[in-house]
Amino acid sequence: MGKYDFETVLDRLGHDAVALDYPCCERGFFPEGPKNGYSLIPMWVADMNFIAAPSVVESIQGRLDHHSFGYFSPRKEYYDAIINWQKVRYGVDVTKEAIGYENGVMGALATFLNSFMEEGEPLLIHGPTYIGFQDVIKTCGHPMSISPLVEDENGILRMDFEDMEKRIVDENLKIAVFCSPHNPAGRVWEKWEVEKFMELMKKYDMKVFSDEIWCDLILNGAQHIPTNSVSEDAKMRTVAAYAPSKTFSLSGMVASYHVIYNEDLKKKMAETASKSHYNSMNIFSQYALIGAYNEEGQQWVDELLPVLAHNMEFVCDYIRTNYPSIKFHQSQGTYMLYLDLGDFVAEKGITIKDALRYGWERGVMWQNGEPFGTPNSIRLNLALPTWQIEEAIKRLNTKLD
Repeated sequence: MGKYDFETVLDRLGHDAVALDYPCCERGFFPEGPKNGYSLIPMWVADMNFIAAPSVVESIQGRLDHHSFGYFSPRKEYYDAIINWQKVRYGVDVTKEAIGYENGVMGALATFLNSFMEEGEPLLIHGPTYIGFQDVIKTCGHPMSISPLVEDENGILRMDFEDMEKRIVDENLKIAVFCSPHNPAGRVWEKWEVEKFMELMKKYDMKVFSDEIWCDLILNGAQHIPTNSVSEDAKMRTVAAYAPSKTFSLSGMVASYHVIYNEDLKKKMAETASKSHYNSMNIFSQYALIGAYNEEGQQWVDELLPVLAHNMEFVCDYIRTNYPSIKFHQSQGTYMLYLDLGDFVAEKGITIKDALRYGWERGVMWQNGEPFGTPNSIRLNLALPTWQIEEAIKRLNTKLD
């Protein structure tokens, strides 16, 4: 029995949780809700169904108790927390000067694209592609040159370097959006993969936006390699974005930050962000991050990871044993599992919407994965107490009355 509680579920319905509230989570799913009185099990949006880390709550509460919330500047403790976290978790020495607040990783991406691209210019990205990327890139006016991940001889998803290089040359690409770990595939790139990718970026003098928001949630012995750490050149051409939001389920706090070493890149990003006057830290975002990245927060994550690893192994083993026609790659660096149901729905003579509805009618709120780029797919959130996942599986094996 660990120190922290990963079994209790708060009643979040009606408490500002998109994962559960209607009509917030209609979003093209099934707004009529579950049948036969089934409770809701949130397994769609990437939002953990655990009680928040005590250190986060204590940090915010401590500041709240002061009863004064005027203008402020980031505290030294804010920068120290990030520097220490990066050193302890990844062995890198981040400088205070390289750190900057971002109003969400997607906000950082929008600033990056508006800083270094002209409208209509295409960019390089991997497929399947996170829908948040797609929305921002489309809004900023850029076509995506999608290089699909491919299986190697051992069934491991890899970047296709030949395909990427051809796209870069044929389409004169100058910008790449890199997801490390990859979302939705859940791949944690090995060091040689990141090195080879960044060598390709160097060869064609490409700037890189590296989304590393999932980097703290590494499962089963994999290791995250910060993109800007693999070489001095990589350090100078990368805008890396981080946040405690996935790690500590703090999406509502908007506590993202960037690491940029290149002074020219940093200056241009700051100039672009200043034009909208949006990129200002909330005082509670600051204290949420300080509480997340302290020593107790480190311990909380260390206890969380085995829970997520167990859930991932449990569900993957269950699918392999009971539904062999469902294809997937077991996630290494996220609590989300991306399932290809193409063969499954074909053999059952149903559609992917039928499969999605089957779960939603039973209160199993899973996500249509097709917008990420894979037909007949479902994206499944496993950041719940194990007993809730077991209940979801039980319901999926139950016929409606």
